[in-house]
Amino acid sequence: MNDPRSSSSQGVEASKAGPALRPTRVRWRIMALVLIISALTYLDRLNLSIAGKFIQDEYRFSTQTMGWILSAFVLGYALFQVPAGRFGDRYGPRGVITWAILWWSAFTAATAIAPRLPLVGWFGLAWSFVIVRFLVGMGEAAAYPNSSKIVAFWMGASHRGVGSSLIFTGIGVGGALTPTLIAWVMQRWGWRISFYLCASLGIIVAAVWRFYATDHPEDHPHVNTAELEVIRAGLTPARRDAQLTNPGQRLPWSKIFSSLSVWGLILSYACIAYPAYIYYTWFYIYLVRVRGLTLMQAGLWGSTPFLAIMLLAPLGGWASDRLAARIGKRRGRQSAVWLGVACSATLLWAGAHTANNTLAILLLAGAAGFNLFATASWWAACIDLTRNYSGSLSGLMNMCGNLGGWLAPIGTAFIATRLGWTEALDFAALLTLAAGVLWILVNAAHNLEAD
Repeated sequence: MNDPRSSSSQGVEASKAGPALRPTRVRWRIMALVLIISALTYLDRLNLSIAGKFIQDEYRFSTQTMGWILSAFVLGYALFQVPAGRFGDRYGPRGVITWAILWWSAFTAATAIAPRLPLVGWFGLAWSFVIVRFLVGMGEAAAYPNSSKIVAFWMGASHRGVGSSLIFTGIGVGGALTPTLIAWVMQRWGWRISFYLCASLGIIVAAVWRFYATDHPEDHPHVNTAELEVIRAGLTPARRDAQLTNPGQRLPWSKIFSSLSVWGLILSYACIAYPAYIYYTWFYIYLVRVRGLTLMQAGLWGSTPFLAIMLLAPLGGWASDRLAARIGKRRGRQSAVWLGVACSATLLWAGAHTANNTLAILLLAGAAGFNLFATASWWAACIDLTRNYSGSLSGLMNMCGNLGGWLAPIGTAFIATRLGWTEALDFAALLTLAAGVLWILVNAAHNLEAD
């Protein structure tokens, strides 16, 4: 059966005929856009945690009620990971990401009018916020599995860790900018304007992505033959030119669910996501209510975990690739994960038990950075295990991770109100270590498609 893209690819190749002195660098521009999209997801994810104090005070929501509102995003995000990843495998990530950005931007704007929506009369005020945030999460579910799909086809086999880490560097960029930006906007124009601003930025990013990106490097008019060879380096001859599995082919779920490596990935990711989501939901409020910072101080200090992520996430991807090349994919990916979780758990525990605010926040920030240092290896391993179905597998993994993340705001509020914030952070440190232990089961050198 002929590849429906073959004539298009031949035309592009023909236009690239002739000597190419050096590879073009379109793949890095594509990855820069992926980083920007990732930053946008965290701008729209964290804005509620910053605005949460204003909303909680204005509508007199209890801490437990606010925990449910903060968790609604994560539930929608988790439940739609697998369908979103499968859509990317079947139809291509470019279109799926475009529509997803437009969807979540629309409901980000709707957050500002949640108290006036008909949902209030049907379900109540708190549930109106819950439903809107669930729908924001539903849209953002497409971002990471499809970004992983972009990494699978645009980055060479030896740069999967670096490519995956750029997704998480976007978390650092978005997270570092969001507290200060949203706090500044809210103090001048109110919390509602901040949501309209985030939605407007989403429309701009969706348009740029739609007009510049392609699903595969062969489809891009500015990719030359030399860059294609760089991207294809490390692939076996049988797979070198196979840039797209037949979209109609049935996903091999039996292979996926019978793999011990897959179970190790998804269970460990549920553990590592729990502490990460404390930073995405409660951290700003923790700084104000527990550490006693002012709103602007919390906005500035709330950026520190994400600055650490900006620095350590790409370093973790680089280390994962270097170790995989030097000691093999299994031991290399494991070693990068174990280093990251050991440092993260230690710093998280130390920060929770430190009285001095400045030192405590710096320790907690380092814990967040090392959490994402390790996380790049999870996503690189998804591509290692199944390149053609990486969208579906990473969606499955991220679904389980975000179910753990969904429990984080609720569980943290439960432990903090009954035992204290120190104990809540100690529990998160314990789960971080559990994530590392479960990586004993993961063999990133096992190619599921070769079975």
